[in-house]
Amino acid sequence: MASYSVEQRGCPNSLEYMLFYKNDKGQYISPFHDIPIHPDGCQDRFNMVVEIPRWTSAKMEIATKDPLNPIKQDVKKGKLRYVANCFPHKGYIWNYGAIPQTWEDPHHKDENTGCCGDNDPIDVCEIGNKACSRGEIIQVKVLGTLAMIDEGETDWKVIVINIEDPEAANFNNIDDVRKHKPGYLEATEDWFRRYKVPDGKPENQFAFNGEFKDKGYATAIIEETHGFWKALVTKKTDRGICCTNTTLSGSPYYCSQASAEAIVAVAPPCGPPNPTPTEVDRWFFCNKK
Repeated sequence: MASYSVEQRGCPNSLEYMLFYKNDKGQYISPFHDIPIHPDGCQDRFNMVVEIPRWTSAKMEIATKDPLNPIKQDVKKGKLRYVANCFPHKGYIWNYGAIPQTWEDPHHKDENTGCCGDNDPIDVCEIGNKACSRGEIIQVKVLGTLAMIDEGETDWKVIVINIEDPEAANFNNIDDVRKHKPGYLEATEDWFRRYKVPDGKPENQFAFNGEFKDKGYATAIIEETHGFWKALVTKKTDRGICCTNTTLSGSPYYCSQASAEAIVAVAPPCGPPNPTPTEVDRWFFCNKK
């Protein structure tokens, strides 16, 4: 099984903080483009890049427009972004991240949601018992998906479980989540509906009246977004995404390891973390509509 490591640059909780990836040979890679969608050719499993560990609030994400796509904290109006805590939720209620080598095309209108993609890798909510580490790569089973409509864009939220979870054998489809983790899907829908309300935005909406679609539907969506990604890295489409990679020899965006090392070298060295703003722990009480 392939293994990966991360290299921190900049001070955590700062605008300069970045998390770069290396493969098992110590070579720099892009977590977006160089980590395969399926681990070791296992078509029934998917790799997941953990951007945000469960219970944390910092809005970390793969930087799609930066060379080598390090994980960085999202910025709004010049300030680091932390997700609001909408009572009774505190931080993210799953390990949150993305499936590599997928991309939601902003010019593709989904025939069922009626909206185009959000220009990012497909999002994943991992529901296992372990709180993962930022940057960790895990193998997951797909269980289903929720079709969130975020400011007019389709933003799929795929529900998965870590294959190493001690209860993973009990989870094979979305109904198993209802059976073994009662209330979790309802909490997931509630979280996504209201998490932007404290920022003065309206509640998010959902396709299919908020219904979770099953494993087969979710898998088909993932494979579709994998096809969109292939078009992206072969320059058949261009949407302002940085496709610099170190392993896709047929891609026009392929770069040498020396070039990758030069990209990382200009980033500031890792330093001690800055203090977390006190407002990160604030609880918001939102009326449900």
